[in-house]
Amino acid sequence: MVAAAMSKPSYKIILGSASMARRRILAEMGYEFTVMTADIDEKSIRKDKPEELVMALAEAKVVVYKGVVREKPTSEEEAREFIKGYSGSHAAVVGSVLVTNLTTGSRRVTWERAEVYFHEIPDEIIDSLIEEGITFKVAGGLMLEHPLTLPFVEAVIGNSDTVMGLPTALTQQFIDEVLQPLKA
Repeated sequence: MVAAAMSKPSYKIILGSASMARRRILAEMGYEFTVMTADIDEKSIRKDKPEELVMALAEAKVVVYKGVVREKPTSEEEAREFIKGYSGSHAAVVGSVLVTNLTTGSRRVTWERAEVYFHEIPDEIIDSLIEEGITFKVAGGLMLEHPLTLPFVEAVIGNSDTVMGLPTALTQQFIDEVLQPLKA
């Protein structure tokens, strides 16, 4: 979730996510921003369709593997199961973008999907990823841009930044749209 509030002479960006990947992407887009996250139990919000789930969470991304939603793994066994499942296979990532102008109330929200195809991932790489702990911090247990993961990515269908948590083109479009009346 990204919110824009007008102040004089410009606007302020608030990123409603603790995701380091989203922070990095927004910074790379050239924005200065403040991080403010809601203290909610995301596991208590459930929807049958991944697209509906990410919209309900409004800041989340989920991984869909063989029709099952995968969020952050909660144990080493689950992380290993997730990554082994991707090895030589593929998964889809469904993420949402919500931009709200806190001054006017104007808002835009939608979801975007990308697919990632993987080569075989060796057990020693899986062990290293789990030992490092990064698998417990990301939806689906695997970080596309991680140096141990990247060599095993065969193809990304869609946008890599969608997989990483914040589609830049869509985010920029929504920021421009919610600020449109204020720029005129």
